[in-house]
Amino acid sequence: MYSEKERLRVTLNSIGDAVIATDTRGLITFMNPIAERMTGWRLKDALHQKIEDVMHLKDSDTQQPLLNPLYLALREQRIVAMALNSLLTSRGGHVFYVEDSAAPIRNENGEMIGAIMVFHDVSEAMAMAMKMSHLANHDQLTDLPNRILLQDRLSVACSTARSYGTKAAALLIDIDHFKYLNDSLGHQYGDELICMMARRIRSLIPASYTLARLGGDEFVILMSETRSVEASSQLASTLVEAMHEPFVLDNQKFNVSISIGVSVFPNDAVDAEELMRHADVAMYRAKQEGRNRFCFFSHDLESSLMERHHLETRLRKALINDELFVHYQPKIDLQTNIIIGAEALVRLANDEGELISPAEFIPLAEESGLIIMLGKQVLNKACAEAKRWLEMGHTIPISVNVAAAQFADPDLAGMIKKALLDHNLPAHLLELEITETALMIDAADMQNKLSELISLGIKIAIDDFGTGYSSLAYLKKFNVDVMKIDMSFVKDMLNNKHDYEIVKTIISLGKSMGLVLIAEGVETKEQSHALVELGCFMGQGYLFSRPLSTVDFEAFISQNNVLEV
Repeated sequence: MYSEKERLRVTLNSIGDAVIATDTRGLITFMNPIAERMTGWRLKDALHQKIEDVMHLKDSDTQQPLLNPLYLALREQRIVAMALNSLLTSRGGHVFYVEDSAAPIRNENGEMIGAIMVFHDVSEAMAMAMKMSHLANHDQLTDLPNRILLQDRLSVACSTARSYGTKAAALLIDIDHFKYLNDSLGHQYGDELICMMARRIRSLIPASYTLARLGGDEFVILMSETRSVEASSQLASTLVEAMHEPFVLDNQKFNVSISIGVSVFPNDAVDAEELMRHADVAMYRAKQEGRNRFCFFSHDLESSLMERHHLETRLRKALINDELFVHYQPKIDLQTNIIIGAEALVRLANDEGELISPAEFIPLAEESGLIIMLGKQVLNKACAEAKRWLEMGHTIPISVNVAAAQFADPDLAGMIKKALLDHNLPAHLLELEITETALMIDAADMQNKLSELISLGIKIAIDDFGTGYSSLAYLKKFNVDVMKIDMSFVKDMLNNKHDYEIVKTIISLGKSMGLVLIAEGVETKEQSHALVELGCFMGQGYLFSRPLSTVDFEAFISQNNVLEV
C-alpha cells in the first residue's frame, strides 16, 4: 500500500501539470511542485486550507471570481472542465491563464473520498492565439483593421442600422497617383507615406468610427449608427481639405490628394457587400471627374461602370486574340492633293461587329495598363502594311500614335527597332506621333528617349499641338521633325478670330523652328486654302478622306497620286 502511494506521489510530483487534491469538503490534502509554483503556496502551508483560498480564479473578461470546478466535481460526482477564460492569481500577484479539469476521487468501494484538480499554464498559448488573431484581422504596416475585420464590422453596422432605423456609411479613400509617388520615392518612403496618411485620417475621425486599410493605397472609413447622409458628406469634405497640408518625408514636402467614394446604407445598398461595391464605384467616379474630391454613389454610375467592365473585357479579348484592326487616314499635300503619308488609327469592334469609338476604349486602355500591349500590336500591323504598300510600288510613310505610358516604357526603342527589322521596313518610313503632354513628364529624360528614337532613323511628330503646354522653351529642347496642328483650332479657324490667330501663331512658330507642319481635321476647301496662305502645306481630314480600312485605302491610293519619297 505504501509503495503504491509513494509511486503515485513521485508521479504527480514529476509531471508537467499542476495537481491539487482535496477531501470532500474542498480542503487541500496534496499539491505537487508545479501547483506550489503557480499558486505561490507551499504544501505545508496549504494543507487543510480551502481550495478557493489557495487557488484564486476569476473570469478574464469580467474579472469576477469564478467557482472552482472542483466543487462541481464533488457536487455532481463527475469530471468537470475548467472555463477556457480562467485567470489564476498567485499569492505573489503573478497572473496565469489556466485550463484543465477536476474529477472526483473514489475508494475501492466506489465511495467519493475527495477530488483532484489538474491544470496547466496556457498564458503563452493564449498570448500567441491573441497575437495570431490580431495579425489575421489587422494590416501589418499600419496596424489598422484589415479587409476581414472590416467586413465583419460592416455586417454588424448594417444589421444595427436596419434594426434601429439609422444609417451606416462607407467612405473608400484612394491616394491620387500613389503608384507614381511610390515608384519615384521608393517603397520604403511609400510605406512611410501610407502610415502618415493613416495617422492623419485617424486624427480626423471619432474613435467610434472604424478606419481600415484594404491594402495598397486604399483606406475605408465605416461610419456606424449615423442619422444623416450630410454627416458623411461633411466628413468626406474635411478629409479632402485636410490632405492639402503637405506630408514631410526626408525633409521634403510632398503634396498628396485623395479621391473618396461614399455609399450609404440603406439608401444605396441592401447589405455590406453591396455597400462596399458601391463605394468603389463612387470612388472611381471621383477619379474620373479629376481626383482631389469625393463623390456619392448613384445607380446610373453603377450602370456606366458595368459598361466599362464589359468594354475592358472586350478589349482584353481583342488583344489576346489579335482582333484589333487598323484604319489609315491619308495625309495630303494641300497644294497638289498628292498623298504624302498615312496615319494609323486603331479600331475595335464589339461582339456584334459594330465599331466602338476610340474615345471610349483608348482612355480605358491607358487606365487599365493595356495601352502598351495595344500600341505594340498597332505598330506591328502598321509596319507590315507600310511594307506591303512598298512592295506594291507605293512609298507611303506611316505614322503611329504613342501614348504617354508607351513613351515612358524603357523598352520602347527596342520594340520599335524589332518591328522595323521583323517587317523589313526602312526606318525613314515610320513616324511616331507623341502628344506634348507626354513630353513634359520629365524633360531631361524625354530628351534622352527622343535622341534614342531618332538614332533609329525614324521621325518624331508632336501631336495635337496647342492643346498642352505649347511652350517654346520646352520645344527648343526636343529634336522633333513634325508639328501637327490640332483639329479643334482648324475646325473654327474661319469663324473664330481667336482660333485663327492660334493657328497662325503655331504655323509661324513651327516654320521658325524648321518643322514640317500638318493640320488635322481639314473639312472644307476654304480651310485648306487658308492654311496654305498661312504657310501650312500639309493636312488630313474629311475633305480628303475619312480613316479607311486596308482594302479601301489601297483603292484610294490607286485612284490618287502618291508622292514618292
